[in-house]
Amino acid sequence: MQIDRLFQIVYLLLDRKTMTAKELAARFEVSGRTILRDIDILSSAGIPVYTTQGKGGGISLLDGCVLNKAALSGEEQNQILIALQSLAAVGNTDAKETLSKLEKLFQRTETEWLQVDFSRWGQGAQDNRRFALLKAGILERRVINFDYVSTYGKESHRTVCPLKLVFKSKAWYLQSYCLERQDYRTFKINRILHASLADEHFPPGQYSPPSIESTDTVPPSLIELELEFSARAAYRVYDEFDEDCIQRNDDGTCHVLVQLPEDDWLYGFLRSFGREVTVLCPEHITAMLEKERRKT
Repeated sequence: MQIDRLFQIVYLLLDRKTMTAKELAARFEVSGRTILRDIDILSSAGIPVYTTQGKGGGISLLDGCVLNKAALSGEEQNQILIALQSLAAVGNTDAKETLSKLEKLFQRTETEWLQVDFSRWGQGAQDNRRFALLKAGILERRVINFDYVSTYGKESHRTVCPLKLVFKSKAWYLQSYCLERQDYRTFKINRILHASLADEHFPPGQYSPPSIESTDTVPPSLIELELEFSARAAYRVYDEFDEDCIQRNDDGTCHVLVQLPEDDWLYGFLRSFGREVTVLCPEHITAMLEKERRKT
């Protein structure tokens, strides 16, 4: 990230006094022209950076220039370190380096309080590869091809411009512009199969995804559900429902009162519990599930 590189350039110049554009370019794996643009940005921002020509020349900071940690309160320092820890926890190696340097500057070592693992249990390597590919597609603005399994189990091929990863309601989603549908689409990441990066790029700013939960749409009608779960399903009950909805009985079973939209998702959700759930109310859903169970 450019902002991280700019900070590290200042840090290096404070530490080493003078460095050439070639040395900085090799350090950050960018072109010399990029480094010169960075120096212009730093100068425009009021950082007293200058260049000298000839033998022994290079890029330097004016004598007496310091990065003043006193300009930040203790709480502000904490917020910066916490934000960088959050970035480092999701695999940002540049953030780890910056975090280490700021800890030294602030003369403190923060507790490593956060760890984020994108993968599911037992699916670490596969899930991490998928996230790395999606991240590359978003940051490099490259088109992605994949197969997708819909809510109804139908598989289709998609070619999309990936725009943003969103975590919502215990699941990760990819917001994108679908080239087949010529519209914005949101895909649940666990249902993305055989993903690959295409050679095609899309320009920055061409697409802007809408809110993942539109406030313009009419909310679905809710129904009151009264459910009884076996003790064996208690772990899932606490995964899926708010604690205020759950009454735990002496025998380990769980009684749940909740409002949910009645649609195909709800029917599939209840079916996923098998015989570990009994629908006490409403009666038409009770009858539907019992009819299906008699067939099996």
